[in-house]
Amino acid sequence: MIITMIKENRILFLDVDDSDKPLVRRRFPHAVFGEAALHDKELIAACKEADIISCFLTTPFPRAILKKLPKLKLLCTRSVGYDHIDLETCREQGITVCNVPDYGSHVIAEHVFALLLSTLRYVGEGDKRVEGGTFDYHGLRGMALKGKTLGIVGTGKIGAKVAQIAHGFEMRILATDLCRTIELEERFGIAYVSLDTLLRESDIITLHLPAGKETHHMINAAAFDTMKDGVILVNTARGALIDSAALLDALKSGKIAHALLDVLEHEQNFAENKELISHPHVVTTPHIAFYADDSMRNMYLDSFLSIEQWKNGREPDHVIRPQAVVCDAPGVRVSA
Repeated sequence: MIITMIKENRILFLDVDDSDKPLVRRRFPHAVFGEAALHDKELIAACKEADIISCFLTTPFPRAILKKLPKLKLLCTRSVGYDHIDLETCREQGITVCNVPDYGSHVIAEHVFALLLSTLRYVGEGDKRVEGGTFDYHGLRGMALKGKTLGIVGTGKIGAKVAQIAHGFEMRILATDLCRTIELEERFGIAYVSLDTLLRESDIITLHLPAGKETHHMINAAAFDTMKDGVILVNTARGALIDSAALLDALKSGKIAHALLDVLEHEQNFAENKELISHPHVVTTPHIAFYADDSMRNMYLDSFLSIEQWKNGREPDHVIRPQAVVCDAPGVRVSA
């Protein structure tokens, strides 16, 4: 009797915490794990035999890398964003690319308010004061959110969750986007306005857009000039949305009262960020807005689903395709 051996697809998982490896092994017992922070030759060596790769946005797949991976057929990023992957090269090589459209927009929205509330109510300073033996509230007068104007730049899944929470705080909500979401207007009282108007009228501005040519440094010197004095800026999206040098100038002048940043423009170069993050009115966290229990679980489960659908000969539900939308909103650029 002749037995034909069917080759199992080699599956490689990158950027996996040790605590998440059992979850992967239960679903894919023969999966291989790559070492952390692989780049260039090391990344090529780890990936060259893989048919399927599950990665995170911390590992880039530019054209130079993809051209060295002729066996790769499915690339699943466990993230919403996919600007770290050269989609054109993937199309040329017949590589199916999937993302996770919404592994936990609520946890990122929650982090926006964790940054706001802990900063505006002096939680850290109060804790240090009490630990030092001083139980005194003087000098720690906070800022209430009720009645303040929140400007949401980008009303996708995360921006919509931010609006929902802000509505609960009884804030006035402005938003700008290429498209209006009627449900947000009806449920949470969002007013869609131009970016200029949002910058000019908001007490707090929070960014929720992907990185790209259109959004690179959209918050620049001109944008800061448009803002009211003492505004608070929150960024849990992408560091490249903000011109870091212009932000530092705005902090020094007092235009920006607080910059609350979960992402930085130069995340791989600490020296570039040193002056910004050491500023007394800047709070930074190391890109942890997404990093919560249920969001991480959903991230893996959605990626597993894409892998299994592909292995079963189906087109995965979360294949990345160019969006075809027609919108008439003014967009996200500051007027010249």
